[in-house]
Amino acid sequence: MNDVATMERETNKASDHVLLDVAHLKKYFPIRRGLMSRVVGHVKAVDDISFQIREGETLGLVGESGCGKTTTGRTVLRLYEPTGGQIIYDGADITKADMMPYRRKMQIVFQDPYASLDPRMTVGDIVGEAIDIHRLAANKQERKERIYTMLERVGLNSEHANRYSHEFSGGQRQRIGIARALAVDPEFIVCDEPISALDVSIQAQVINMFEELQEDLGLTYLFIAHDLNVVRHISSRIGVMYLGKLVELSGSYELTFHSLHPYTRSLISAIPIPDPVESRSKKRIVLEGDVPSPLDPPSGCRFRTRCPYADEICAEQEPEFREVSKGHYVACHHVDRIN
Repeated sequence: MNDVATMERETNKASDHVLLDVAHLKKYFPIRRGLMSRVVGHVKAVDDISFQIREGETLGLVGESGCGKTTTGRTVLRLYEPTGGQIIYDGADITKADMMPYRRKMQIVFQDPYASLDPRMTVGDIVGEAIDIHRLAANKQERKERIYTMLERVGLNSEHANRYSHEFSGGQRQRIGIARALAVDPEFIVCDEPISALDVSIQAQVINMFEELQEDLGLTYLFIAHDLNVVRHISSRIGVMYLGKLVELSGSYELTFHSLHPYTRSLISAIPIPDPVESRSKKRIVLEGDVPSPLDPPSGCRFRTRCPYADEICAEQEPEFREVSKGHYVACHHVDRIN
């Protein structure tokens, strides 16, 4: 990866205007048991996280499976109703607002291109459905032209409009999903692990297309993935999640080369290096134990059961998510001692 290009992306891509401001967001899922479906507890999938995304920026969100990344993205779009916190979009509080006016502005590209497309609908109808709902075409001809334009923008052609999703490869299906999201001229797109179900050879093509679309259309992304190597390539800033909490948030370059949290350092050490000499000299940080159950997270710092620096205060107090340098946030009691 070109480090200079990464730094330029961090400084030049986004404006100063905050498009999305998420404050103390929570999403708890009830646990029900018994014949009466009595609530006996909650899974705290997202537990009090805050971040901002500026217009034209890509904020990457990474972490192990089950850490709450996807739930965060869907709750921001109100596909899941938040349990607590506030979602401000372009200056307006949408936490409890009617979302119909915002569905055009805020879209999502789903992880699984095989499950997210209706097999009974043609590609033209899949892309055109949102156009119909929001009445963006004055007549059938205009609708058809809009659909063709969207397909061509993602590397497909007009002939594909009359075919069904099962006739396409995984990469082509994901392009259809992206065309569907673009059909309503959105400003903000949640990319929910959009390449994890694709072949490695196709992943780079899709990532490059996301970058080109952002440059051409001025899009803003929340890019969710478990592969930090992919996220740092496309993102101007990166947030790291662990068991429903943000543990670190910083610029892509800063996070890659000057990370502060032990969990982030472990993720970065797992990134493969193409140079075999450099790879052999690189020290791999292997975490002990498994990720605790979100049904019963550890007290205090949720990472303490796997952290080599944990002590009594980590078990007793939850670390504050605080800014330790400009734009660099971390939740750790021992930042000064371990850095």
